[in-house]
Amino acid sequence: MSTKQMPVNEDEWKKILPEDAYRVLREKGTEKPGTGKYLHEKRQGIYRCAACGNPLFGSDAKFDSGTGWPSFDQALPDAVEYLEDMEYGMHRVEVVCKKCQSHLGHVFDDGPETTGKRYCMNSVCLNLEQKNHE
Repeated sequence: MSTKQMPVNEDEWKKILPEDAYRVLREKGTEKPGTGKYLHEKRQGIYRCAACGNPLFGSDAKFDSGTGWPSFDQALPDAVEYLEDMEYGMHRVEVVCKKCQSHLGHVFDDGPETTGKRYCMNSVCLNLEQKNHE
């Protein structure tokens, strides 16, 4: 998405987002484990919100968690917000884009030693902006 004005309602979001992305980003869905395009991604760059383009994660924070979803040990500063999620009879912490409030995934306290966090994200919520190699 360009830097033009963000949609103001769900009808507008539905018009600009692909159906699978809308289901996850705006309706808090999830991808099936092992199916996301960024699960095994190794290229360097910045992962941006697929809805609004907000920078979310650096590729240096990505790691293989073995869970079936792309995982990061930290978000970029001031990129995301955290919401309590009590659905499905369990307590989780939902991660949303700070700019557009779109659902990205959840964060857990079982990540690598560096931060102890595992941001379990849906690939459909992300767009990788590759670093230029000089």
